[in-house]
Amino acid sequence: MLTPALRSFGMFLLYLLATAIPPAHAEPAAPTYDPALAAAVGADDNGMRRYVLVILKSSATPVPAGPARDEMFKGHFGNMKRLAAEGKLALAGPLDGVDGWRGLFILAVSDIEEARALVATDPVVAQGEMVPEFHKYYGSAALMLVNDNHAAVAKNPF
Repeated sequence: MLTPALRSFGMFLLYLLATAIPPAHAEPAAPTYDPALAAAVGADDNGMRRYVLVILKSSATPVPAGPARDEMFKGHFGNMKRLAAEGKLALAGPLDGVDGWRGLFILAVSDIEEARALVATDPVVAQGEMVPEFHKYYGSAALMLVNDNHAAVAKNPF
């Protein structure tokens, strides 16, 4: 038979185990709405915003391999960094090249004409390596958080 002290200690241990280890089936807490963050990323009431999606396709006049091409791509990466720092480029990346589709930009603008002006500053477009195709896109405003968090996961950033 357990003494009252041992019984109390046993109950205390059961309490610790029950409260310290969440059950395996426990659902994670739902994120709470953050109005300041929503405003900072331009979210509407659904957590979405308007963007312009740009597909970069191969042109019929690629820049030949060599120093000029290397400089063009160096400028391309520099342009993407600049647009991201200005809050205009939410996301960018290469594609697999199938059907000439080389890369994409998601621009944090709602107007295709503004997107055209921004893309025209990119050396791969200005020098004729790639041809942009523009589409209006409505997506999660959380895309605006990608650039701020990318450095935390990039061991070797561009």
